[in-house]
Amino acid sequence: MVKKLASYKTLTGRKKAAKGNPKITALQVELVRVDSEIEKLVDSLTGANNVLLSYVNVKIAELDSHKQSLVKEIAELTVETISPEQVQQISGYLDTWETVSFDDKRRVLDLLVTTVEATSDKMNITWKI
Repeated sequence: MVKKLASYKTLTGRKKAAKGNPKITALQVELVRVDSEIEKLVDSLTGANNVLLSYVNVKIAELDSHKQSLVKEIAELTVETISPEQVQQISGYLDTWETVSFDDKRRVLDLLVTTVEATSDKMNITWKI
């Protein structure tokens, strides 16, 4: 771990992370739009007949499905972003890696590693950095 991060001895936070990921911002704007559209449809239900109710139910189901996919994508992008504060904390651990607690090592790996695939023959690590 220390060898892998040696080239990152002076880790720097992503400037994008400090300002906010534009893709996350766009998805959040879309999420607000979808929520607003769902709210308008629900508000229009007063005095609606059965035919209109069935159309509105279908449209709300479509919008809700889109909303769930937006929420999932925002969550995935948020997890992948390492903030400058986290980078500073990780940098502090590099010098004392051998004495760092297991839980702290696990937290650092959660921030830096996407997946670890290990077999008896080989090990493959997918890094976030």
